[in-house]
Amino acid sequence: MEIKSFVFNPFYENTYVLWDAGMEGVIIDPGCYESYEKEELTDFVKKTGIQIKAIVNTHCHIDHVLGNYDMKLAFGCPLWLPGDELEIFRAVKAYAPQWGIHQYSEAEPDRLLTEKDHIVFGETSLQCISVPGHSPGHLVFFHEGEKKLIGGDVLFRESIGRTDLPGGNHAQLLKNIQTKVYALPEETEVFPGHGPSTTVGYEKANNPFIKGA
Repeated sequence: MEIKSFVFNPFYENTYVLWDAGMEGVIIDPGCYESYEKEELTDFVKKTGIQIKAIVNTHCHIDHVLGNYDMKLAFGCPLWLPGDELEIFRAVKAYAPQWGIHQYSEAEPDRLLTEKDHIVFGETSLQCISVPGHSPGHLVFFHEGEKKLIGGDVLFRESIGRTDLPGGNHAQLLKNIQTKVYALPEETEVFPGHGPSTTVGYEKANNPFIKGA
């Protein structure tokens, strides 16, 4: 599985394109908002020859969904998002102008994901793991064979996701990191929604918010 990251929008959000040898893939958390950001993402996909099977959200805060509509339109593919994030998703359109976002278009979701689901493209399957706390329905996506985790805003390098937004729960986030994310193999590489990648083992040893298994 190949992973290409982009940093988009004023929140410096990480957008990921994942694909495998069969050149099928998904876009996770398209945060592209400005026209040049959308062009950068679409140009990469088209030049690489990836067939996008779905747009997928780990959670639905504004910085992670800004490009949903345009990428869904550009690639003619469905939008998948966590079912328990639907209320958070629907709220974006109302509060976007408060953040200076005046050209947001809401995309209609085609599939609501749960922890029982898998993200499948080509020969690749990612397990959905429910890790609420930063947001009420947050999912992370784990490739067991390659030990890679697309982690959204749960765990960052030496930090964790904020919990002061609607639906956030600090104690719940800490518990879920410890019982679900830290339960993964220590060599698991974590690709977060902001900042550089890290590993489960590094965070267990160095994260000041929550250490150990």
